[in-house]
Amino acid sequence: MKNIYSAFVKAQMAFAPALKTSKNPHFKSQYADLATCVEAVIDALNTNGIALLQPLHEDSTGVTVETLFIHESGEQLSAGKLHVPAAKQDPQGYGSALTYARRYSLMAACGIAPEDDDGNAASRQRQQQTRVITQAQASRLKGLLSACPEQVIQRFTNDWPDTSVMPADQYDAIASSLQRAGEKYQDMLKEKENAAA
Repeated sequence: MKNIYSAFVKAQMAFAPALKTSKNPHFKSQYADLATCVEAVIDALNTNGIALLQPLHEDSTGVTVETLFIHESGEQLSAGKLHVPAAKQDPQGYGSALTYARRYSLMAACGIAPEDDDGNAASRQRQQQTRVITQAQASRLKGLLSACPEQVIQRFTNDWPDTSVMPADQYDAIASSLQRAGEKYQDMLKEKENAAA
């Protein structure tokens, strides 16, 4: 493993930060998407003779991704497997879980973080996430979401593949936003029905 260890150290010295360039206007947040995370490391890895693979493993409740580095010498280095449950048992749910798993597995394996992430921010986040939403609140969000258009549902599941870890202090704002989006969408559908009649 001498070759890949040496090459990985050199590659890591050239890694760029994962820039938060993607915007989620629905929740007014920014995040580093999968493409940005790959872009931050792939050139440095390839320059040092390392290929990046993220194979999937059999999983009946979501997705399990392994981040694997393969050196041109034939040596391999695995960063382990990451399981992410699917919020919904359909292609959209599994797709969201896959993107989430690949993104976070890659960042953890390479030791990179979103551009504005630091120790203080992480500490504050841990404190804020001590309390999470209740099962009843998660069920209400699911009901609100069912009345929303597909693009809102997709954005929500991308951000929250597992609502059980949603911080309680974010629940009111998210629920209100979903309710407004759902009401607006339902009103639009009724207008279309009336026009068709």
